[in-house]
Amino acid sequence: MTYRAYCDYPRHACGLFGVFGAPEARYLIYLGLYALQHRGEESCGIVTSDGEELFLRKDMGLVADVFDEERMRSLKGDRGIGHVRYSTTGSSLVKNAQPLFVDYLGSSLAIAHNGNLVNSRALRQKLEKAGSIFQTTCDSEVIVHLMARSRSRDAVVRLKKALAEIRGAYALVLLTKDQLIGVRDPDGFRPLCLGRKDGAYVLASETCALDLIQATFVREVEPGEIVVISQQGFKSVRFVPKKSQGGHCIFEHIYFARPDSVIFGETVHVVRHRLGEELAKEHPADADIVVPIPDSGTSAALGFSHGSGIPMDLGVIRNHYVGRTFIQPHQAIRDLGVKVKFNILRQVVKGRRVVIVDDSIVRGTTSKVRVKDFREAGAKEVHMRISCPPHRFPCFYGIDFPSRKELIANRYSMKKIARYLDVDSLGYLSVEGMLRAVRLPKQRYCTACFTGAYPVRFGRADKYVLERKRGC
Repeated sequence: MTYRAYCDYPRHACGLFGVFGAPEARYLIYLGLYALQHRGEESCGIVTSDGEELFLRKDMGLVADVFDEERMRSLKGDRGIGHVRYSTTGSSLVKNAQPLFVDYLGSSLAIAHNGNLVNSRALRQKLEKAGSIFQTTCDSEVIVHLMARSRSRDAVVRLKKALAEIRGAYALVLLTKDQLIGVRDPDGFRPLCLGRKDGAYVLASETCALDLIQATFVREVEPGEIVVISQQGFKSVRFVPKKSQGGHCIFEHIYFARPDSVIFGETVHVVRHRLGEELAKEHPADADIVVPIPDSGTSAALGFSHGSGIPMDLGVIRNHYVGRTFIQPHQAIRDLGVKVKFNILRQVVKGRRVVIVDDSIVRGTTSKVRVKDFREAGAKEVHMRISCPPHRFPCFYGIDFPSRKELIANRYSMKKIARYLDVDSLGYLSVEGMLRAVRLPKQRYCTACFTGAYPVRFGRADKYVLERKRGC
């Protein structure tokens, strides 16, 4: 069992990066994926092209571990795409690592996906009945098979026909020998942005990846848009009309994205700071210090401290070198899993009334252990504040939240959760407070994991399958 296999946090979305027109494309992609490592620690891959041939390297593990100098030398060309993965659909196997690579109709295609298709099961069954043979268990391969059914030689024409059949959340980057293509679903669940560097075009899941390679942010790829980059320049194609409503995943702001990224038009740190301020208004606490749970809770704790007037201090230190390969062979060692990643500063919390600010509670197991650690460190009182509403519903759009029966807020009242966690008080931010912290109209965001209002609907059979998916 790995550490993340039983931790209380939701699994990450995946990360995408692409570049066209850069002499050392492989190194830019490597750095871009390195900046996006927080979005997926399971596997990674890079595909490049020299205009004649595509070159692929991918494996299980972190970017810095997978791509040694020998593998980097084999990735030739001035264009390419990369992917870091944390699976939501499909097993944790190297065959499911992305980008996926195929040869058909005398040409080659690579594709990388962040998101989750809600009708992939039905499409896969239909394709298999028609003779398609799947090489992986991830839903991204469905898109490739749909494209292969078209007889057109134009990759964009084939892509538009495939997009007409799929439903759900998807940001895509695709590579042919002469084109880099970026796509965002009609609701814009997952982020994807466009940048420029020294004449080259860049696509990335988050702007922090552009910052690392010193690229200039141009704009976000719009929901329902295909961007095509080639030697002829840049072209934008809409495959659906613009919508007045959307499905921007608000949890990107709360937890997933790096605080230095601009997501959906706003800097993540600034949004998290506002979430903390709103939380202080809704759930004030009579306490001595505010302590953030690093790293995603830090910005919200700053906001809570600012809004409440209670000073913030670093009462928890995170070990950043705990990866998914941390193995606990015995129960006694597994029980120390949370302590391996976080350590309490006793001198900071001893004898004091502490407000813990965290981004979310999913199952509650990790939070319970953490509260116990604070009490053992001598905290006089422990109050917990959560910078989002209670998670009561699973996500079917690319984040691996557990089923409803595993979500503690779906099973118990706030009083029972507080009693289970052994906190002196517990406060979650309301849906209204959360939406006040963002600047786009509320109808632009997906809040399904809090409210159960799913922007993209699916049939009963689809839901049955989705609720049993484990693993973009």
